[in-house]
Amino acid sequence: MKLPTIDEPTRYRGLYVVDFGDWTALGYTADEVAVLLESQAYQSGKVYKIVRAMPDGQMELRGVSAERFQFESGMLFNRASLEAAREDFAGLSQLGQSQGAPCRAFIHLADRGEAAQPARFVTALVYPAEYEDEMSNWLLEAGFEGGDMAEGGTSHVTNYYHEAETVLDKQQLWSQPAIPSRSPEDVLSSVRQAVQR
Repeated sequence: MKLPTIDEPTRYRGLYVVDFGDWTALGYTADEVAVLLESQAYQSGKVYKIVRAMPDGQMELRGVSAERFQFESGMLFNRASLEAAREDFAGLSQLGQSQGAPCRAFIHLADRGEAAQPARFVTALVYPAEYEDEMSNWLLEAGFEGGDMAEGGTSHVTNYYHEAETVLDKQQLWSQPAIPSRSPEDVLSSVRQAVQR
């Protein structure tokens, strides 16, 4: 795979490269990659996330499976007390409203039932799996510390859906991405451009 020469390579950190076989294009957002993978013509492209970009143009890439763009991931903040769980829910809601999340997400405050003691109550932050790095960094930078015990990942979200008996409260978070995604029509019409932005 040969990457095109770009100006200001460091601004591409966190974006994606797609190897289409006959050509390679870089500079896609996660939402744009999802558009490509849903398209019959481009669903076999190999996807790489730009983890690090050096000023000299060198890039560290991490392969991302196409299936990853179909999963949900999240972080679960478990509490024994409903009051503490409500504080976690309020803190995440406030953070999402004041700063905006890196991607669309939702928060649930749920009761798993008495059988789930000592972690009966959970505040679940759920988002598309391809945004795990961004969501983790967002919480770290904000200094959010929730839960008596915290766990995360796709399997924990799947388990949460089966275990949550009652959703007590919920909040939708909207993203304010640093780099907005283009429309599906724009993505598909510019697919042959080596540098997407």
